[in-house]
Amino acid sequence: MLIAGSRLIDAPVMGLQTGGELARTKRAIIDPQTLEIIAYELSGPLLDTHPSILRIADVREFSEIGLIVDSSDEFVSPSDIIKLDEIYKLNFTLSGMTVIDEKKHKLGKVDGYTIETGGFLIQQLSVKRPLLKSLNDTQLLIHRTQINEINDTSIIVNSETKPQPILQVVRGAYQNPFRKSAGTQIEHVKRD
Repeated sequence: MLIAGSRLIDAPVMGLQTGGELARTKRAIIDPQTLEIIAYELSGPLLDTHPSILRIADVREFSEIGLIVDSSDEFVSPSDIIKLDEIYKLNFTLSGMTVIDEKKHKLGKVDGYTIETGGFLIQQLSVKRPLLKSLNDTQLLIHRTQINEINDTSIIVNSETKPQPILQVVRGAYQNPFRKSAGTQIEHVKRD
């Protein structure tokens, strides 16, 4: 299922053990190499440590009421998991990043993104166009396969596709199999 990434910000985190809200998501922790959401930073009065992190691997289910976990024991500190701590310290955010193409033309700034909830992969970036370009297109959707590089300041995507040359039809080169040609005759076979 595809959903807007903004839908999971300030979303309740519900516990099966207590049956109530344990915390709320504050921001997504995104791995810039894979564009995968690996965790959410949490906020709320019931948290033991600050910052508290909820790994996506610990989410039991995502539903209309929010993210569902077993209990608050699933919340960890960033320093508890080395890989998570490295990505957390990057403080990587997609919103507001400049998007340019391979030819260094500015396409706009990231306004939002779409997530596939099965693996929490970011599938599309929503790009708000600059003022002059927004007269034609107010927003662009860029699929993850179009992204070439992500650096500290910008996201570089493929340039517009080059138009393919139109194939010219050569008259007479195509022979219709249902028409008789001048030199062929059709044999009739008589069955007994």
